Amino acid sequence: MYQKIVSIVVAAFLLYANQSLAGNIIDSFPVPKTGPKQLFYLQRSTNSNTIICALNTDVKGQIIKDNPVHVYWIRYDEGDEKKELSYIQQTFAYGITHESLPNGVFKLHFVSYKKQVFYLKCSLRDNQYKVYFLLNNKEFVLQKLFVRIDGGSFWVPNVIYMELLGRDEYSGKAISYKFKP
Repeated sequence: MYQKIVSIVVAAFLLYANQSLAGNIIDSFPVPKTGPKQLFYLQRSTNSNTIICALNTDVKGQIIKDNPVHVYWIRYDEGDEKKELSYIQQTFAYGITHESLPNGVFKLHFVSYKKQVFYLKCSLRDNQYKVYFLLNNKEFVLQKLFVRIDGGSFWVPNVIYMELLGRDEYSGKAISYKFKP
């Protein structure tokens, strides 16, 4: 009986330590400077380089319907250099595909993970384009996406979990949703 209790306590401690460590990893990365077009950003546990997803507009400020989201790097490991995705990164990993829906809404997903759907649309609250995700049939504004990777390869990374971080647009309440893809 005593060994079982000790095992449960140790397991709970390790689970808490792993969750705390994951929080520290997320918190240790730089936060990109928010620009007027930035929708959200993606970071991975492998390094601090960050994917920025920004609203893609023409010179008049109108959304480019053929390609509404511009995806690029901020290479913190290379002097904070802004860099476009390579063809392979765009085609197989971090590129975003879209589908136009009625009323100026775009359904989005990363090319590498089609199951997680996002929606780009103009907010009724402040008339700004934002990316939303659904959780329990409620919309949240996406601010950050974190991917915890432990080994694998470029083509088949070992993804431990993904975490969507956002907020309720009206209450401002923060939301975090972690899942295994």
